[in-house]
Amino acid sequence: MWMYLGLLAALFLGLHNLCKKHAVQGNEVFPVLLGTISSGFLLLLPFYLGSLWQPDYMKEIQMFVESIPWQTHGFIFIKSAIMASSWVLAYQALKHLPITIVTPIRSAGPFFTFIGAIFIYQEKPNFWQWIGFFLIIFSVMLYSRIGKKEGINFKRNKWIFAIIGATFLGASSGLYDKFLIQTLTLNPQTLQFWFCFYTVLILLVILSITWFPNAEKRKAFKWRWSIPLVGILLQIADYFYFRALQDPEALIMLLSAIKRSQIIIAVVIGGILFKEQNKRKKLIPLAGILCGVFLILYTK
Repeated sequence: MWMYLGLLAALFLGLHNLCKKHAVQGNEVFPVLLGTISSGFLLLLPFYLGSLWQPDYMKEIQMFVESIPWQTHGFIFIKSAIMASSWVLAYQALKHLPITIVTPIRSAGPFFTFIGAIFIYQEKPNFWQWIGFFLIIFSVMLYSRIGKKEGINFKRNKWIFAIIGATFLGASSGLYDKFLIQTLTLNPQTLQFWFCFYTVLILLVILSITWFPNAEKRKAFKWRWSIPLVGILLQIADYFYFRALQDPEALIMLLSAIKRSQIIIAVVIGGILFKEQNKRKKLIPLAGILCGVFLILYTK
């Protein structure tokens, strides 16, 4: 069951990435990010208020936001700091790079999660799963060659380093999620609500320094319908992902890989919508990534 929940998470993540590209194109990145996270927070706020006023009903529909100790708040704040850093880097990179380059690089995230899962959680992959992960990494290297044809030098372009950093931080957060869900036994909606709350606070601090004081940047910001939709789709995806992680048998390394199937939407549909270059050539490493994901999921 947890694998199917992971696939649902991947579906909504793929749609989320398309909307995110639309939201940041030619736009100010930080207010877009604040708008998306704030939208997710507003989506979850009724569940928190309902848990205060109608706890029995919220428990019945499995959307009860639990009261948690201050120590647990501290753990969630750490996750918010990690992901805020990852998103700031990722949004900046997405603004300056094609989605068909950004998404495949982020698909290397499972490799970092894979290593962490082995050393931290002692998850044990088999031979074919090893092959699958290295196939993913090799396919991402092919994307770098295609990227050069679009004027993107992977060694000199700072946005490439930004997206790699974002990928590493995102993978670290994925490993941390297993600790929050399985060790601290947080339910998805409790983690999501407080995570959004602390992330909004962190972003407000960042914007108070980098954006609010600058009149030109404020004028450059464009409100788009895709901004709140990004936050809503992300929270739906995270809900299915955290539900999957609640299963004691769920392996974070496999869930991380399953989520990479979102690239089908981003590369194929995104390449058409945003009219990006070399779409056919990008299908070759895309096939390699999908084969890698298949080996991870269906070999025992």
